[in-house]
Amino acid sequence: MKTTLTVNAKPCEVEHDPRRTLLDTLRDDLGLPGTKKGCDHGQCGACTVLVNGERVNACLCLTAMHDGDEITTIEGIGTPELLSALQKAFVEKDGYQCGYCTPGQIMSATALMQEIAAGEPSYVSEGLDGATLTDSEIAERMSGNLCRCSAYPLIREAIALAAEAKQ
Repeated sequence: MKTTLTVNAKPCEVEHDPRRTLLDTLRDDLGLPGTKKGCDHGQCGACTVLVNGERVNACLCLTAMHDGDEITTIEGIGTPELLSALQKAFVEKDGYQCGYCTPGQIMSATALMQEIAAGEPSYVSEGLDGATLTDSEIAERMSGNLCRCSAYPLIREAIALAAEAKQ
């Protein structure tokens, strides 16, 4: 089966088995190894990517479900020469240890910033009129991304630092 995607702003057409996950397509067919395969059950967030601006676990999506969609992976966020604000903050605050979960954490944090900017409340928001970026707000919105090294305080600090840099 053929599926047309826009991946990191580049159009591509992929020939694949209809049962193939978006994660496997990105990693194996398109050569984008930044999206990690962690649990393969949607529980760890290592495979987080943006689909049409919304975060999803790529291990739970079939490629065929995303014909015509825009996919952003960690490779589309920044480069080693030109890091995004979040990538810089993760480096500055040591928001990683082994680094395996870091791409998924950064992708999820990218979505978090967009949700806050759009005024979308979360479970811990004080009201339905939006949210302010507090430590508990960051922790709640990042709860779908696990870090086996337990760098959570540093991850939250990095996200807060990147948010300050954007303002």
